[in-house]
Amino acid sequence: MTQYANHIAYSDVNPFEVVRTVSDKTIEVREMATVKDDSGKLDFHVGGFSAHCSNMRDQKWFITSDETAPVIRIRLGQKGWKDKHGRRFKLADQPVKFYDYNF
Repeated sequence: MTQYANHIAYSDVNPFEVVRTVSDKTIEVREMATVKDDSGKLDFHVGGFSAHCSNMRDQKWFITSDETAPVIRIRLGQKGWKDKHGRRFKLADQPVKFYDYNF
């Protein structure tokens, strides 16, 4: 079974871990802790509102479980996995964190 459910927020992605499978169409997930890895340099250039990041796909994050985060339920519907507020999730074998600096 898949271990992660990444929350798709427009162009940003936030990692959640699967805590429990309730049924084929319902799972419980918990948001994971993320800390930006500043070892790699992102290139910002003048443009857009303030700057444009030309290599934002090179960003790296430290992702760990967060036992203190609340557990929420997501359900599988005709348009994919969503929580009760309509936030979209995509199941994956790896947690993903992505911040769109150009949005």
